[in-house]
Amino acid sequence: MISDAELIGWSLLGDRDGFTEVVRRHEAVVGAYLARRAGHAAAEDLLAEVWLAAFRSRSSYDRSFPSARAWLIGIAHNILRRHWRSLPREDPLSETDPGVGWDPWPSIDERVDTDRAVAGALRNLRLGEREVLTLVVWEDLSVADAARALGIPPGTAYRYLHQARQALRSAPGVLELLTEADTVKHRK
Repeated sequence: MISDAELIGWSLLGDRDGFTEVVRRHEAVVGAYLARRAGHAAAEDLLAEVWLAAFRSRSSYDRSFPSARAWLIGIAHNILRRHWRSLPREDPLSETDPGVGWDPWPSIDERVDTDRAVAGALRNLRLGEREVLTLVVWEDLSVADAARALGIPPGTAYRYLHQARQALRSAPGVLELLTEADTVKHRK
C-alpha cells in the first residue's frame, strides 16, 4: 500500500489525486474527532478548514512518518482551539471564557455517552491528560502520535496518559465499573 507520506509527496509534485487519497483515508477519523469535540453541526465546517490547512501546509509534513493521521489530528486540534476561542462569551466573568486556558471539556463531557462516574472522572482530569487519553482511546493514536498531534514531547504524553489512567482508576464509582466489566468478561 502506498503511504500517506508518498501521496503527499506526489501531491507536491502536481498529482491532484495524491492529496485526495489522503483525505479519503482519514476523513472519517478526523471528522469523528471534530464531531466529538465540537458537535456534528460545527464539525462539517471545521473539517473543511482542516483539509484546506493541511493542503496549504503539506510541504511541511515530515515524510519520515508514513501515516498522516497524527499530523491531521494536530491540525484539527489547532482549528478546534481557534473555533472555541471564536465562540461568543456567555458571561464575561464565566470560567468557560474561550480565551487563554479555556477548558472546553465540561461541555463536551455532557455529550459523552457513558456512565456518570466515568464522565465525572474525565471532567476531573487536567486538560492535557484528557487530550492524550482521548487521542489514544477514541482516535486510536499511539502515545507518540498523540504527542505529535498535540505538539508536546513524547515523555510528557506518556506521563499525562499514566496520570489520567491513575486518576480514572481511583475516581469514585469507576473502580466498581471496572470490576463489573471484568466480572462480565470472565463469565463469557
